[in-house]
Amino acid sequence: MMIEKIAEGFKGERAIILPYNIRAYQAQNSVTKHLYVTHIGYYPKAKYHFRERRQGANQNILIYCKEGKGWIIYNEEKFYLTRNQAFILPANEAHVYGADMDPWSIYWIHFLGEMADLFSSIIGKIIDIYESDSSRYEDRFLLFEEIFQNLEMGYSPENLEYTSFCLMHFLASIKYLPQFRRIKNVKEKDTVQKSILYMKDNLENKIALEDIAQHVGYSPSHFENLFLEKTSYSPMKYYNQLKIQRACSYLQFSDLKIKEIAFRLGYFDPYHFSKAFKKEMDITPKEYRTKYK
Repeated sequence: MMIEKIAEGFKGERAIILPYNIRAYQAQNSVTKHLYVTHIGYYPKAKYHFRERRQGANQNILIYCKEGKGWIIYNEEKFYLTRNQAFILPANEAHVYGADMDPWSIYWIHFLGEMADLFSSIIGKIIDIYESDSSRYEDRFLLFEEIFQNLEMGYSPENLEYTSFCLMHFLASIKYLPQFRRIKNVKEKDTVQKSILYMKDNLENKIALEDIAQHVGYSPSHFENLFLEKTSYSPMKYYNQLKIQRACSYLQFSDLKIKEIAFRLGYFDPYHFSKAFKKEMDITPKEYRTKYK
């Protein structure tokens, strides 16, 4: 009997694949060049999950098993992962991995950086994140969400730099397990975050700078200057980046036609949408869907 094998496409999955131009920026930025995310996601109950890379991947790959079971073949050895175990596959080395009969739910992060070797001691082996009275499992998952949600909010230098620090913290929470198990701090949202959340809630509505400024209680000119200072982007350029990110999600995880996605996100026509998409992602919507769906 043939067993179905699936690389991706699981109900409830979440994923962000950073554009090539953003990755190039991260490789040069004085902060992010040390350690940065290129891909990030979560596959819940990934039945029949299977991935084989005979030449390896261009990035290091962290796989963190939240529940269920899976396996990894690396360096001619087979490893079995279960709940609260992790494994980091080094870049450019052949590997195969997949879910067991009790399918795993996994967090995964592809990463690069000049300081990736700092974590060489935990690469290529099972990392057992054992239970204790201060396990802080949920705190680590929240740290993953810090990375994911900041990238989901756009690719401003501050977001990228912050996620680089969060990635280092995430990896350090595994390497330095006893040191990690402490109380976390909670951050308050600021005006710019509030405006970005408003943008995200209105990606399929037509809103202008004046609407966003009114939502946060500023004049358009004052708000634009504040936003530019905090993110290095104008509000509307940032808003358009978020639209492209939403478009990526539709292309990867829905069956909507490209023209339907274009009109849903407020573009004049599919040509205008395709032009805007390629400017940000370096490939057309059709090419993106073919590559990642």
